[in-house]
Amino acid sequence: MFATCRRLGLGTVAVDTDPDADAPHVAEADARVRLPKVNDYLNTEALIAAARAAGADAVHPGYGFLSENAEFAKAVADAGLTWIGPPIDAVRAMGSKIESKKMMAAAGVPVLDELDPESVTTAQLPVLVKASSGGGGRGMRVVHELDALPSEVAAAQREAQSAFGDPTVFCERYLPTGHHVEVQVMADTHGTVWAVGERECSIQRRHQKIIEEAPSPLVERVPGMRAKLFEAARLAAGAIGYTGAGTVEFLADNDGEFYFLEMNTRLQVEHPVTEETTGLDLVELQIHVADGGRLDAEPPAAQGYSIEARLYAEDPAKDWQPQAGLVQHIDVPTARTKFATLGARTGIRLDSGIVDGSVVSIHYDPMLAKVISYAPTRHQAAMVLADALTRSRIHGVRTNRDLLVNVLRHQAFLDGATDTAFFATHDLAELARPLVDAEDIRLSAIAAALADAAHNRSTAKTSGVFGSIPSGWRNLASGYQVKTYVDDSGDEHRVEYRFTRTGLMLPGDESLQLVSASADDVVLADGSGVARRYTVNRYGQDVYVDSARGPVHLTALPRFPEPGSAVEKGSLVAPMPGNVIRLGAAIGDAVTAGQPLIWLEAMKMEHTITAPADGMLAELNVDTGHQVEVGAILARVETPEDS
Repeated sequence: MFATCRRLGLGTVAVDTDPDADAPHVAEADARVRLPKVNDYLNTEALIAAARAAGADAVHPGYGFLSENAEFAKAVADAGLTWIGPPIDAVRAMGSKIESKKMMAAAGVPVLDELDPESVTTAQLPVLVKASSGGGGRGMRVVHELDALPSEVAAAQREAQSAFGDPTVFCERYLPTGHHVEVQVMADTHGTVWAVGERECSIQRRHQKIIEEAPSPLVERVPGMRAKLFEAARLAAGAIGYTGAGTVEFLADNDGEFYFLEMNTRLQVEHPVTEETTGLDLVELQIHVADGGRLDAEPPAAQGYSIEARLYAEDPAKDWQPQAGLVQHIDVPTARTKFATLGARTGIRLDSGIVDGSVVSIHYDPMLAKVISYAPTRHQAAMVLADALTRSRIHGVRTNRDLLVNVLRHQAFLDGATDTAFFATHDLAELARPLVDAEDIRLSAIAAALADAAHNRSTAKTSGVFGSIPSGWRNLASGYQVKTYVDDSGDEHRVEYRFTRTGLMLPGDESLQLVSASADDVVLADGSGVARRYTVNRYGQDVYVDSARGPVHLTALPRFPEPGSAVEKGSLVAPMPGNVIRLGAAIGDAVTAGQPLIWLEAMKMEHTITAPADGMLAELNVDTGHQVEVGAILARVETPEDS
């Protein structure tokens, strides 16, 4: 939003909490107002006071927190500020998914029937438990067994309360292989309602979108579906007197039949793909409409294809565990623009919420950035985006980057076979696998060792002729120098090398030749004379090696480990910082493998820590309410073999 305001010559004010004090949006703003508490993004009074103190005359709600809260919109208007959003009554009408579905059904928009959690029957399973307020996958649970419904409803209520301040949930029939298709609408105060274009957002995890695209592959192949979708979206907007930007979301089957899900009375995270295919700046249009401006009679025609990948700090291979910590470095070298359309040029756009040195906290959503491609064909848009992600340098927290690339290159995705069951249909473990193979990791470890040697040589306090001699060089044959690394799979890589009169010597791999080496750049050539460059960055014991083969993260092992540094067998280690909200067992209790023992809340979501094996809970180092750091030993399960 700030980028658009700058292009329009408008001043900007940012609000921030302590975890966001160094966030890019704060640095980009002309003025900033600190909010004293981490949850003050939900504090209407604090936000209005901040706007008044800064002399702002309008409020843009973004696409999170209070962006769809009618009471906040009313408070903004009551304070004499311009609300850059739809009418308050429209926000209120669509703020409850329960009531909005009733309204849409009355207006003739097809809907899925609402189910009361208290009266769901076995015949109606599976069902989807949903939060009535908010979105982003919070407060959503798929239930296949009737006995599990009460506990899943309770968990959904807790998440909904934490994320949106409203614990209301409901159920609806769950379609495991549906398509999530949405229509971007834009309406002015003079009666013009645009259906700007559709997006498909079916690649989801935990009911939250991670890859979105325009146009929709499903709509492209079903004759007449686009016209019906657009008509339903305009009907939905007209039924509530909508103005501004909004999104009408539908769930569709493979035949193109669709049902209303909800209407988001705000800008969507995935709005860039619509901007890329239409050339519009949707934020600029929001401001234009809020200022009383008129839209043209028809929106511009869409052309080309755009795909957005959401880069999250999470580990897909470990049940999508969110990650927190320091982002050492982030760079998408192929990006042509930031927060601006590519102008119908094939390429990459980056909309990022982080920079080098940003800290990903446990308090907010783990999305780091959005990487968006545009190209004349869908296949090219997917390939360009996959290449950009592969070449990106992301150092620090673990991300879902490898998963995104593997999905974009998967044949089913390229064929347009994208539905909400994509990760259930295709092997998630395979999709989450690293982009590099064992040989790539081995070569990266060699490059890391040689770069480390060059670094030591460049920083050594030597002078004269000895300063130019490679580390470990001997006039006569001698032993090898050794460096050991561990990759993200836990495999050790022992690198043995020495420098001789004829160059680098690696035992068992005499064909590999060192072309050049510096502290951060190594070029290796194989036996065929093909040379490849490896860029090496180190942060303490963490080493990141980037090359055309793919990214590799290594941990350098010390030559002499400290006594007692190993984690005891059966220990449950905190995978992220978080707050302990529940315990599932007490010391001395018998537990079974996979049994939930500890519930952590982090990033507004619940995460369970389970027993690694059958045994007894021998240690429990936390209690409810405890705040824990990543790597903390929470508990220990003792198995009969350990006794």
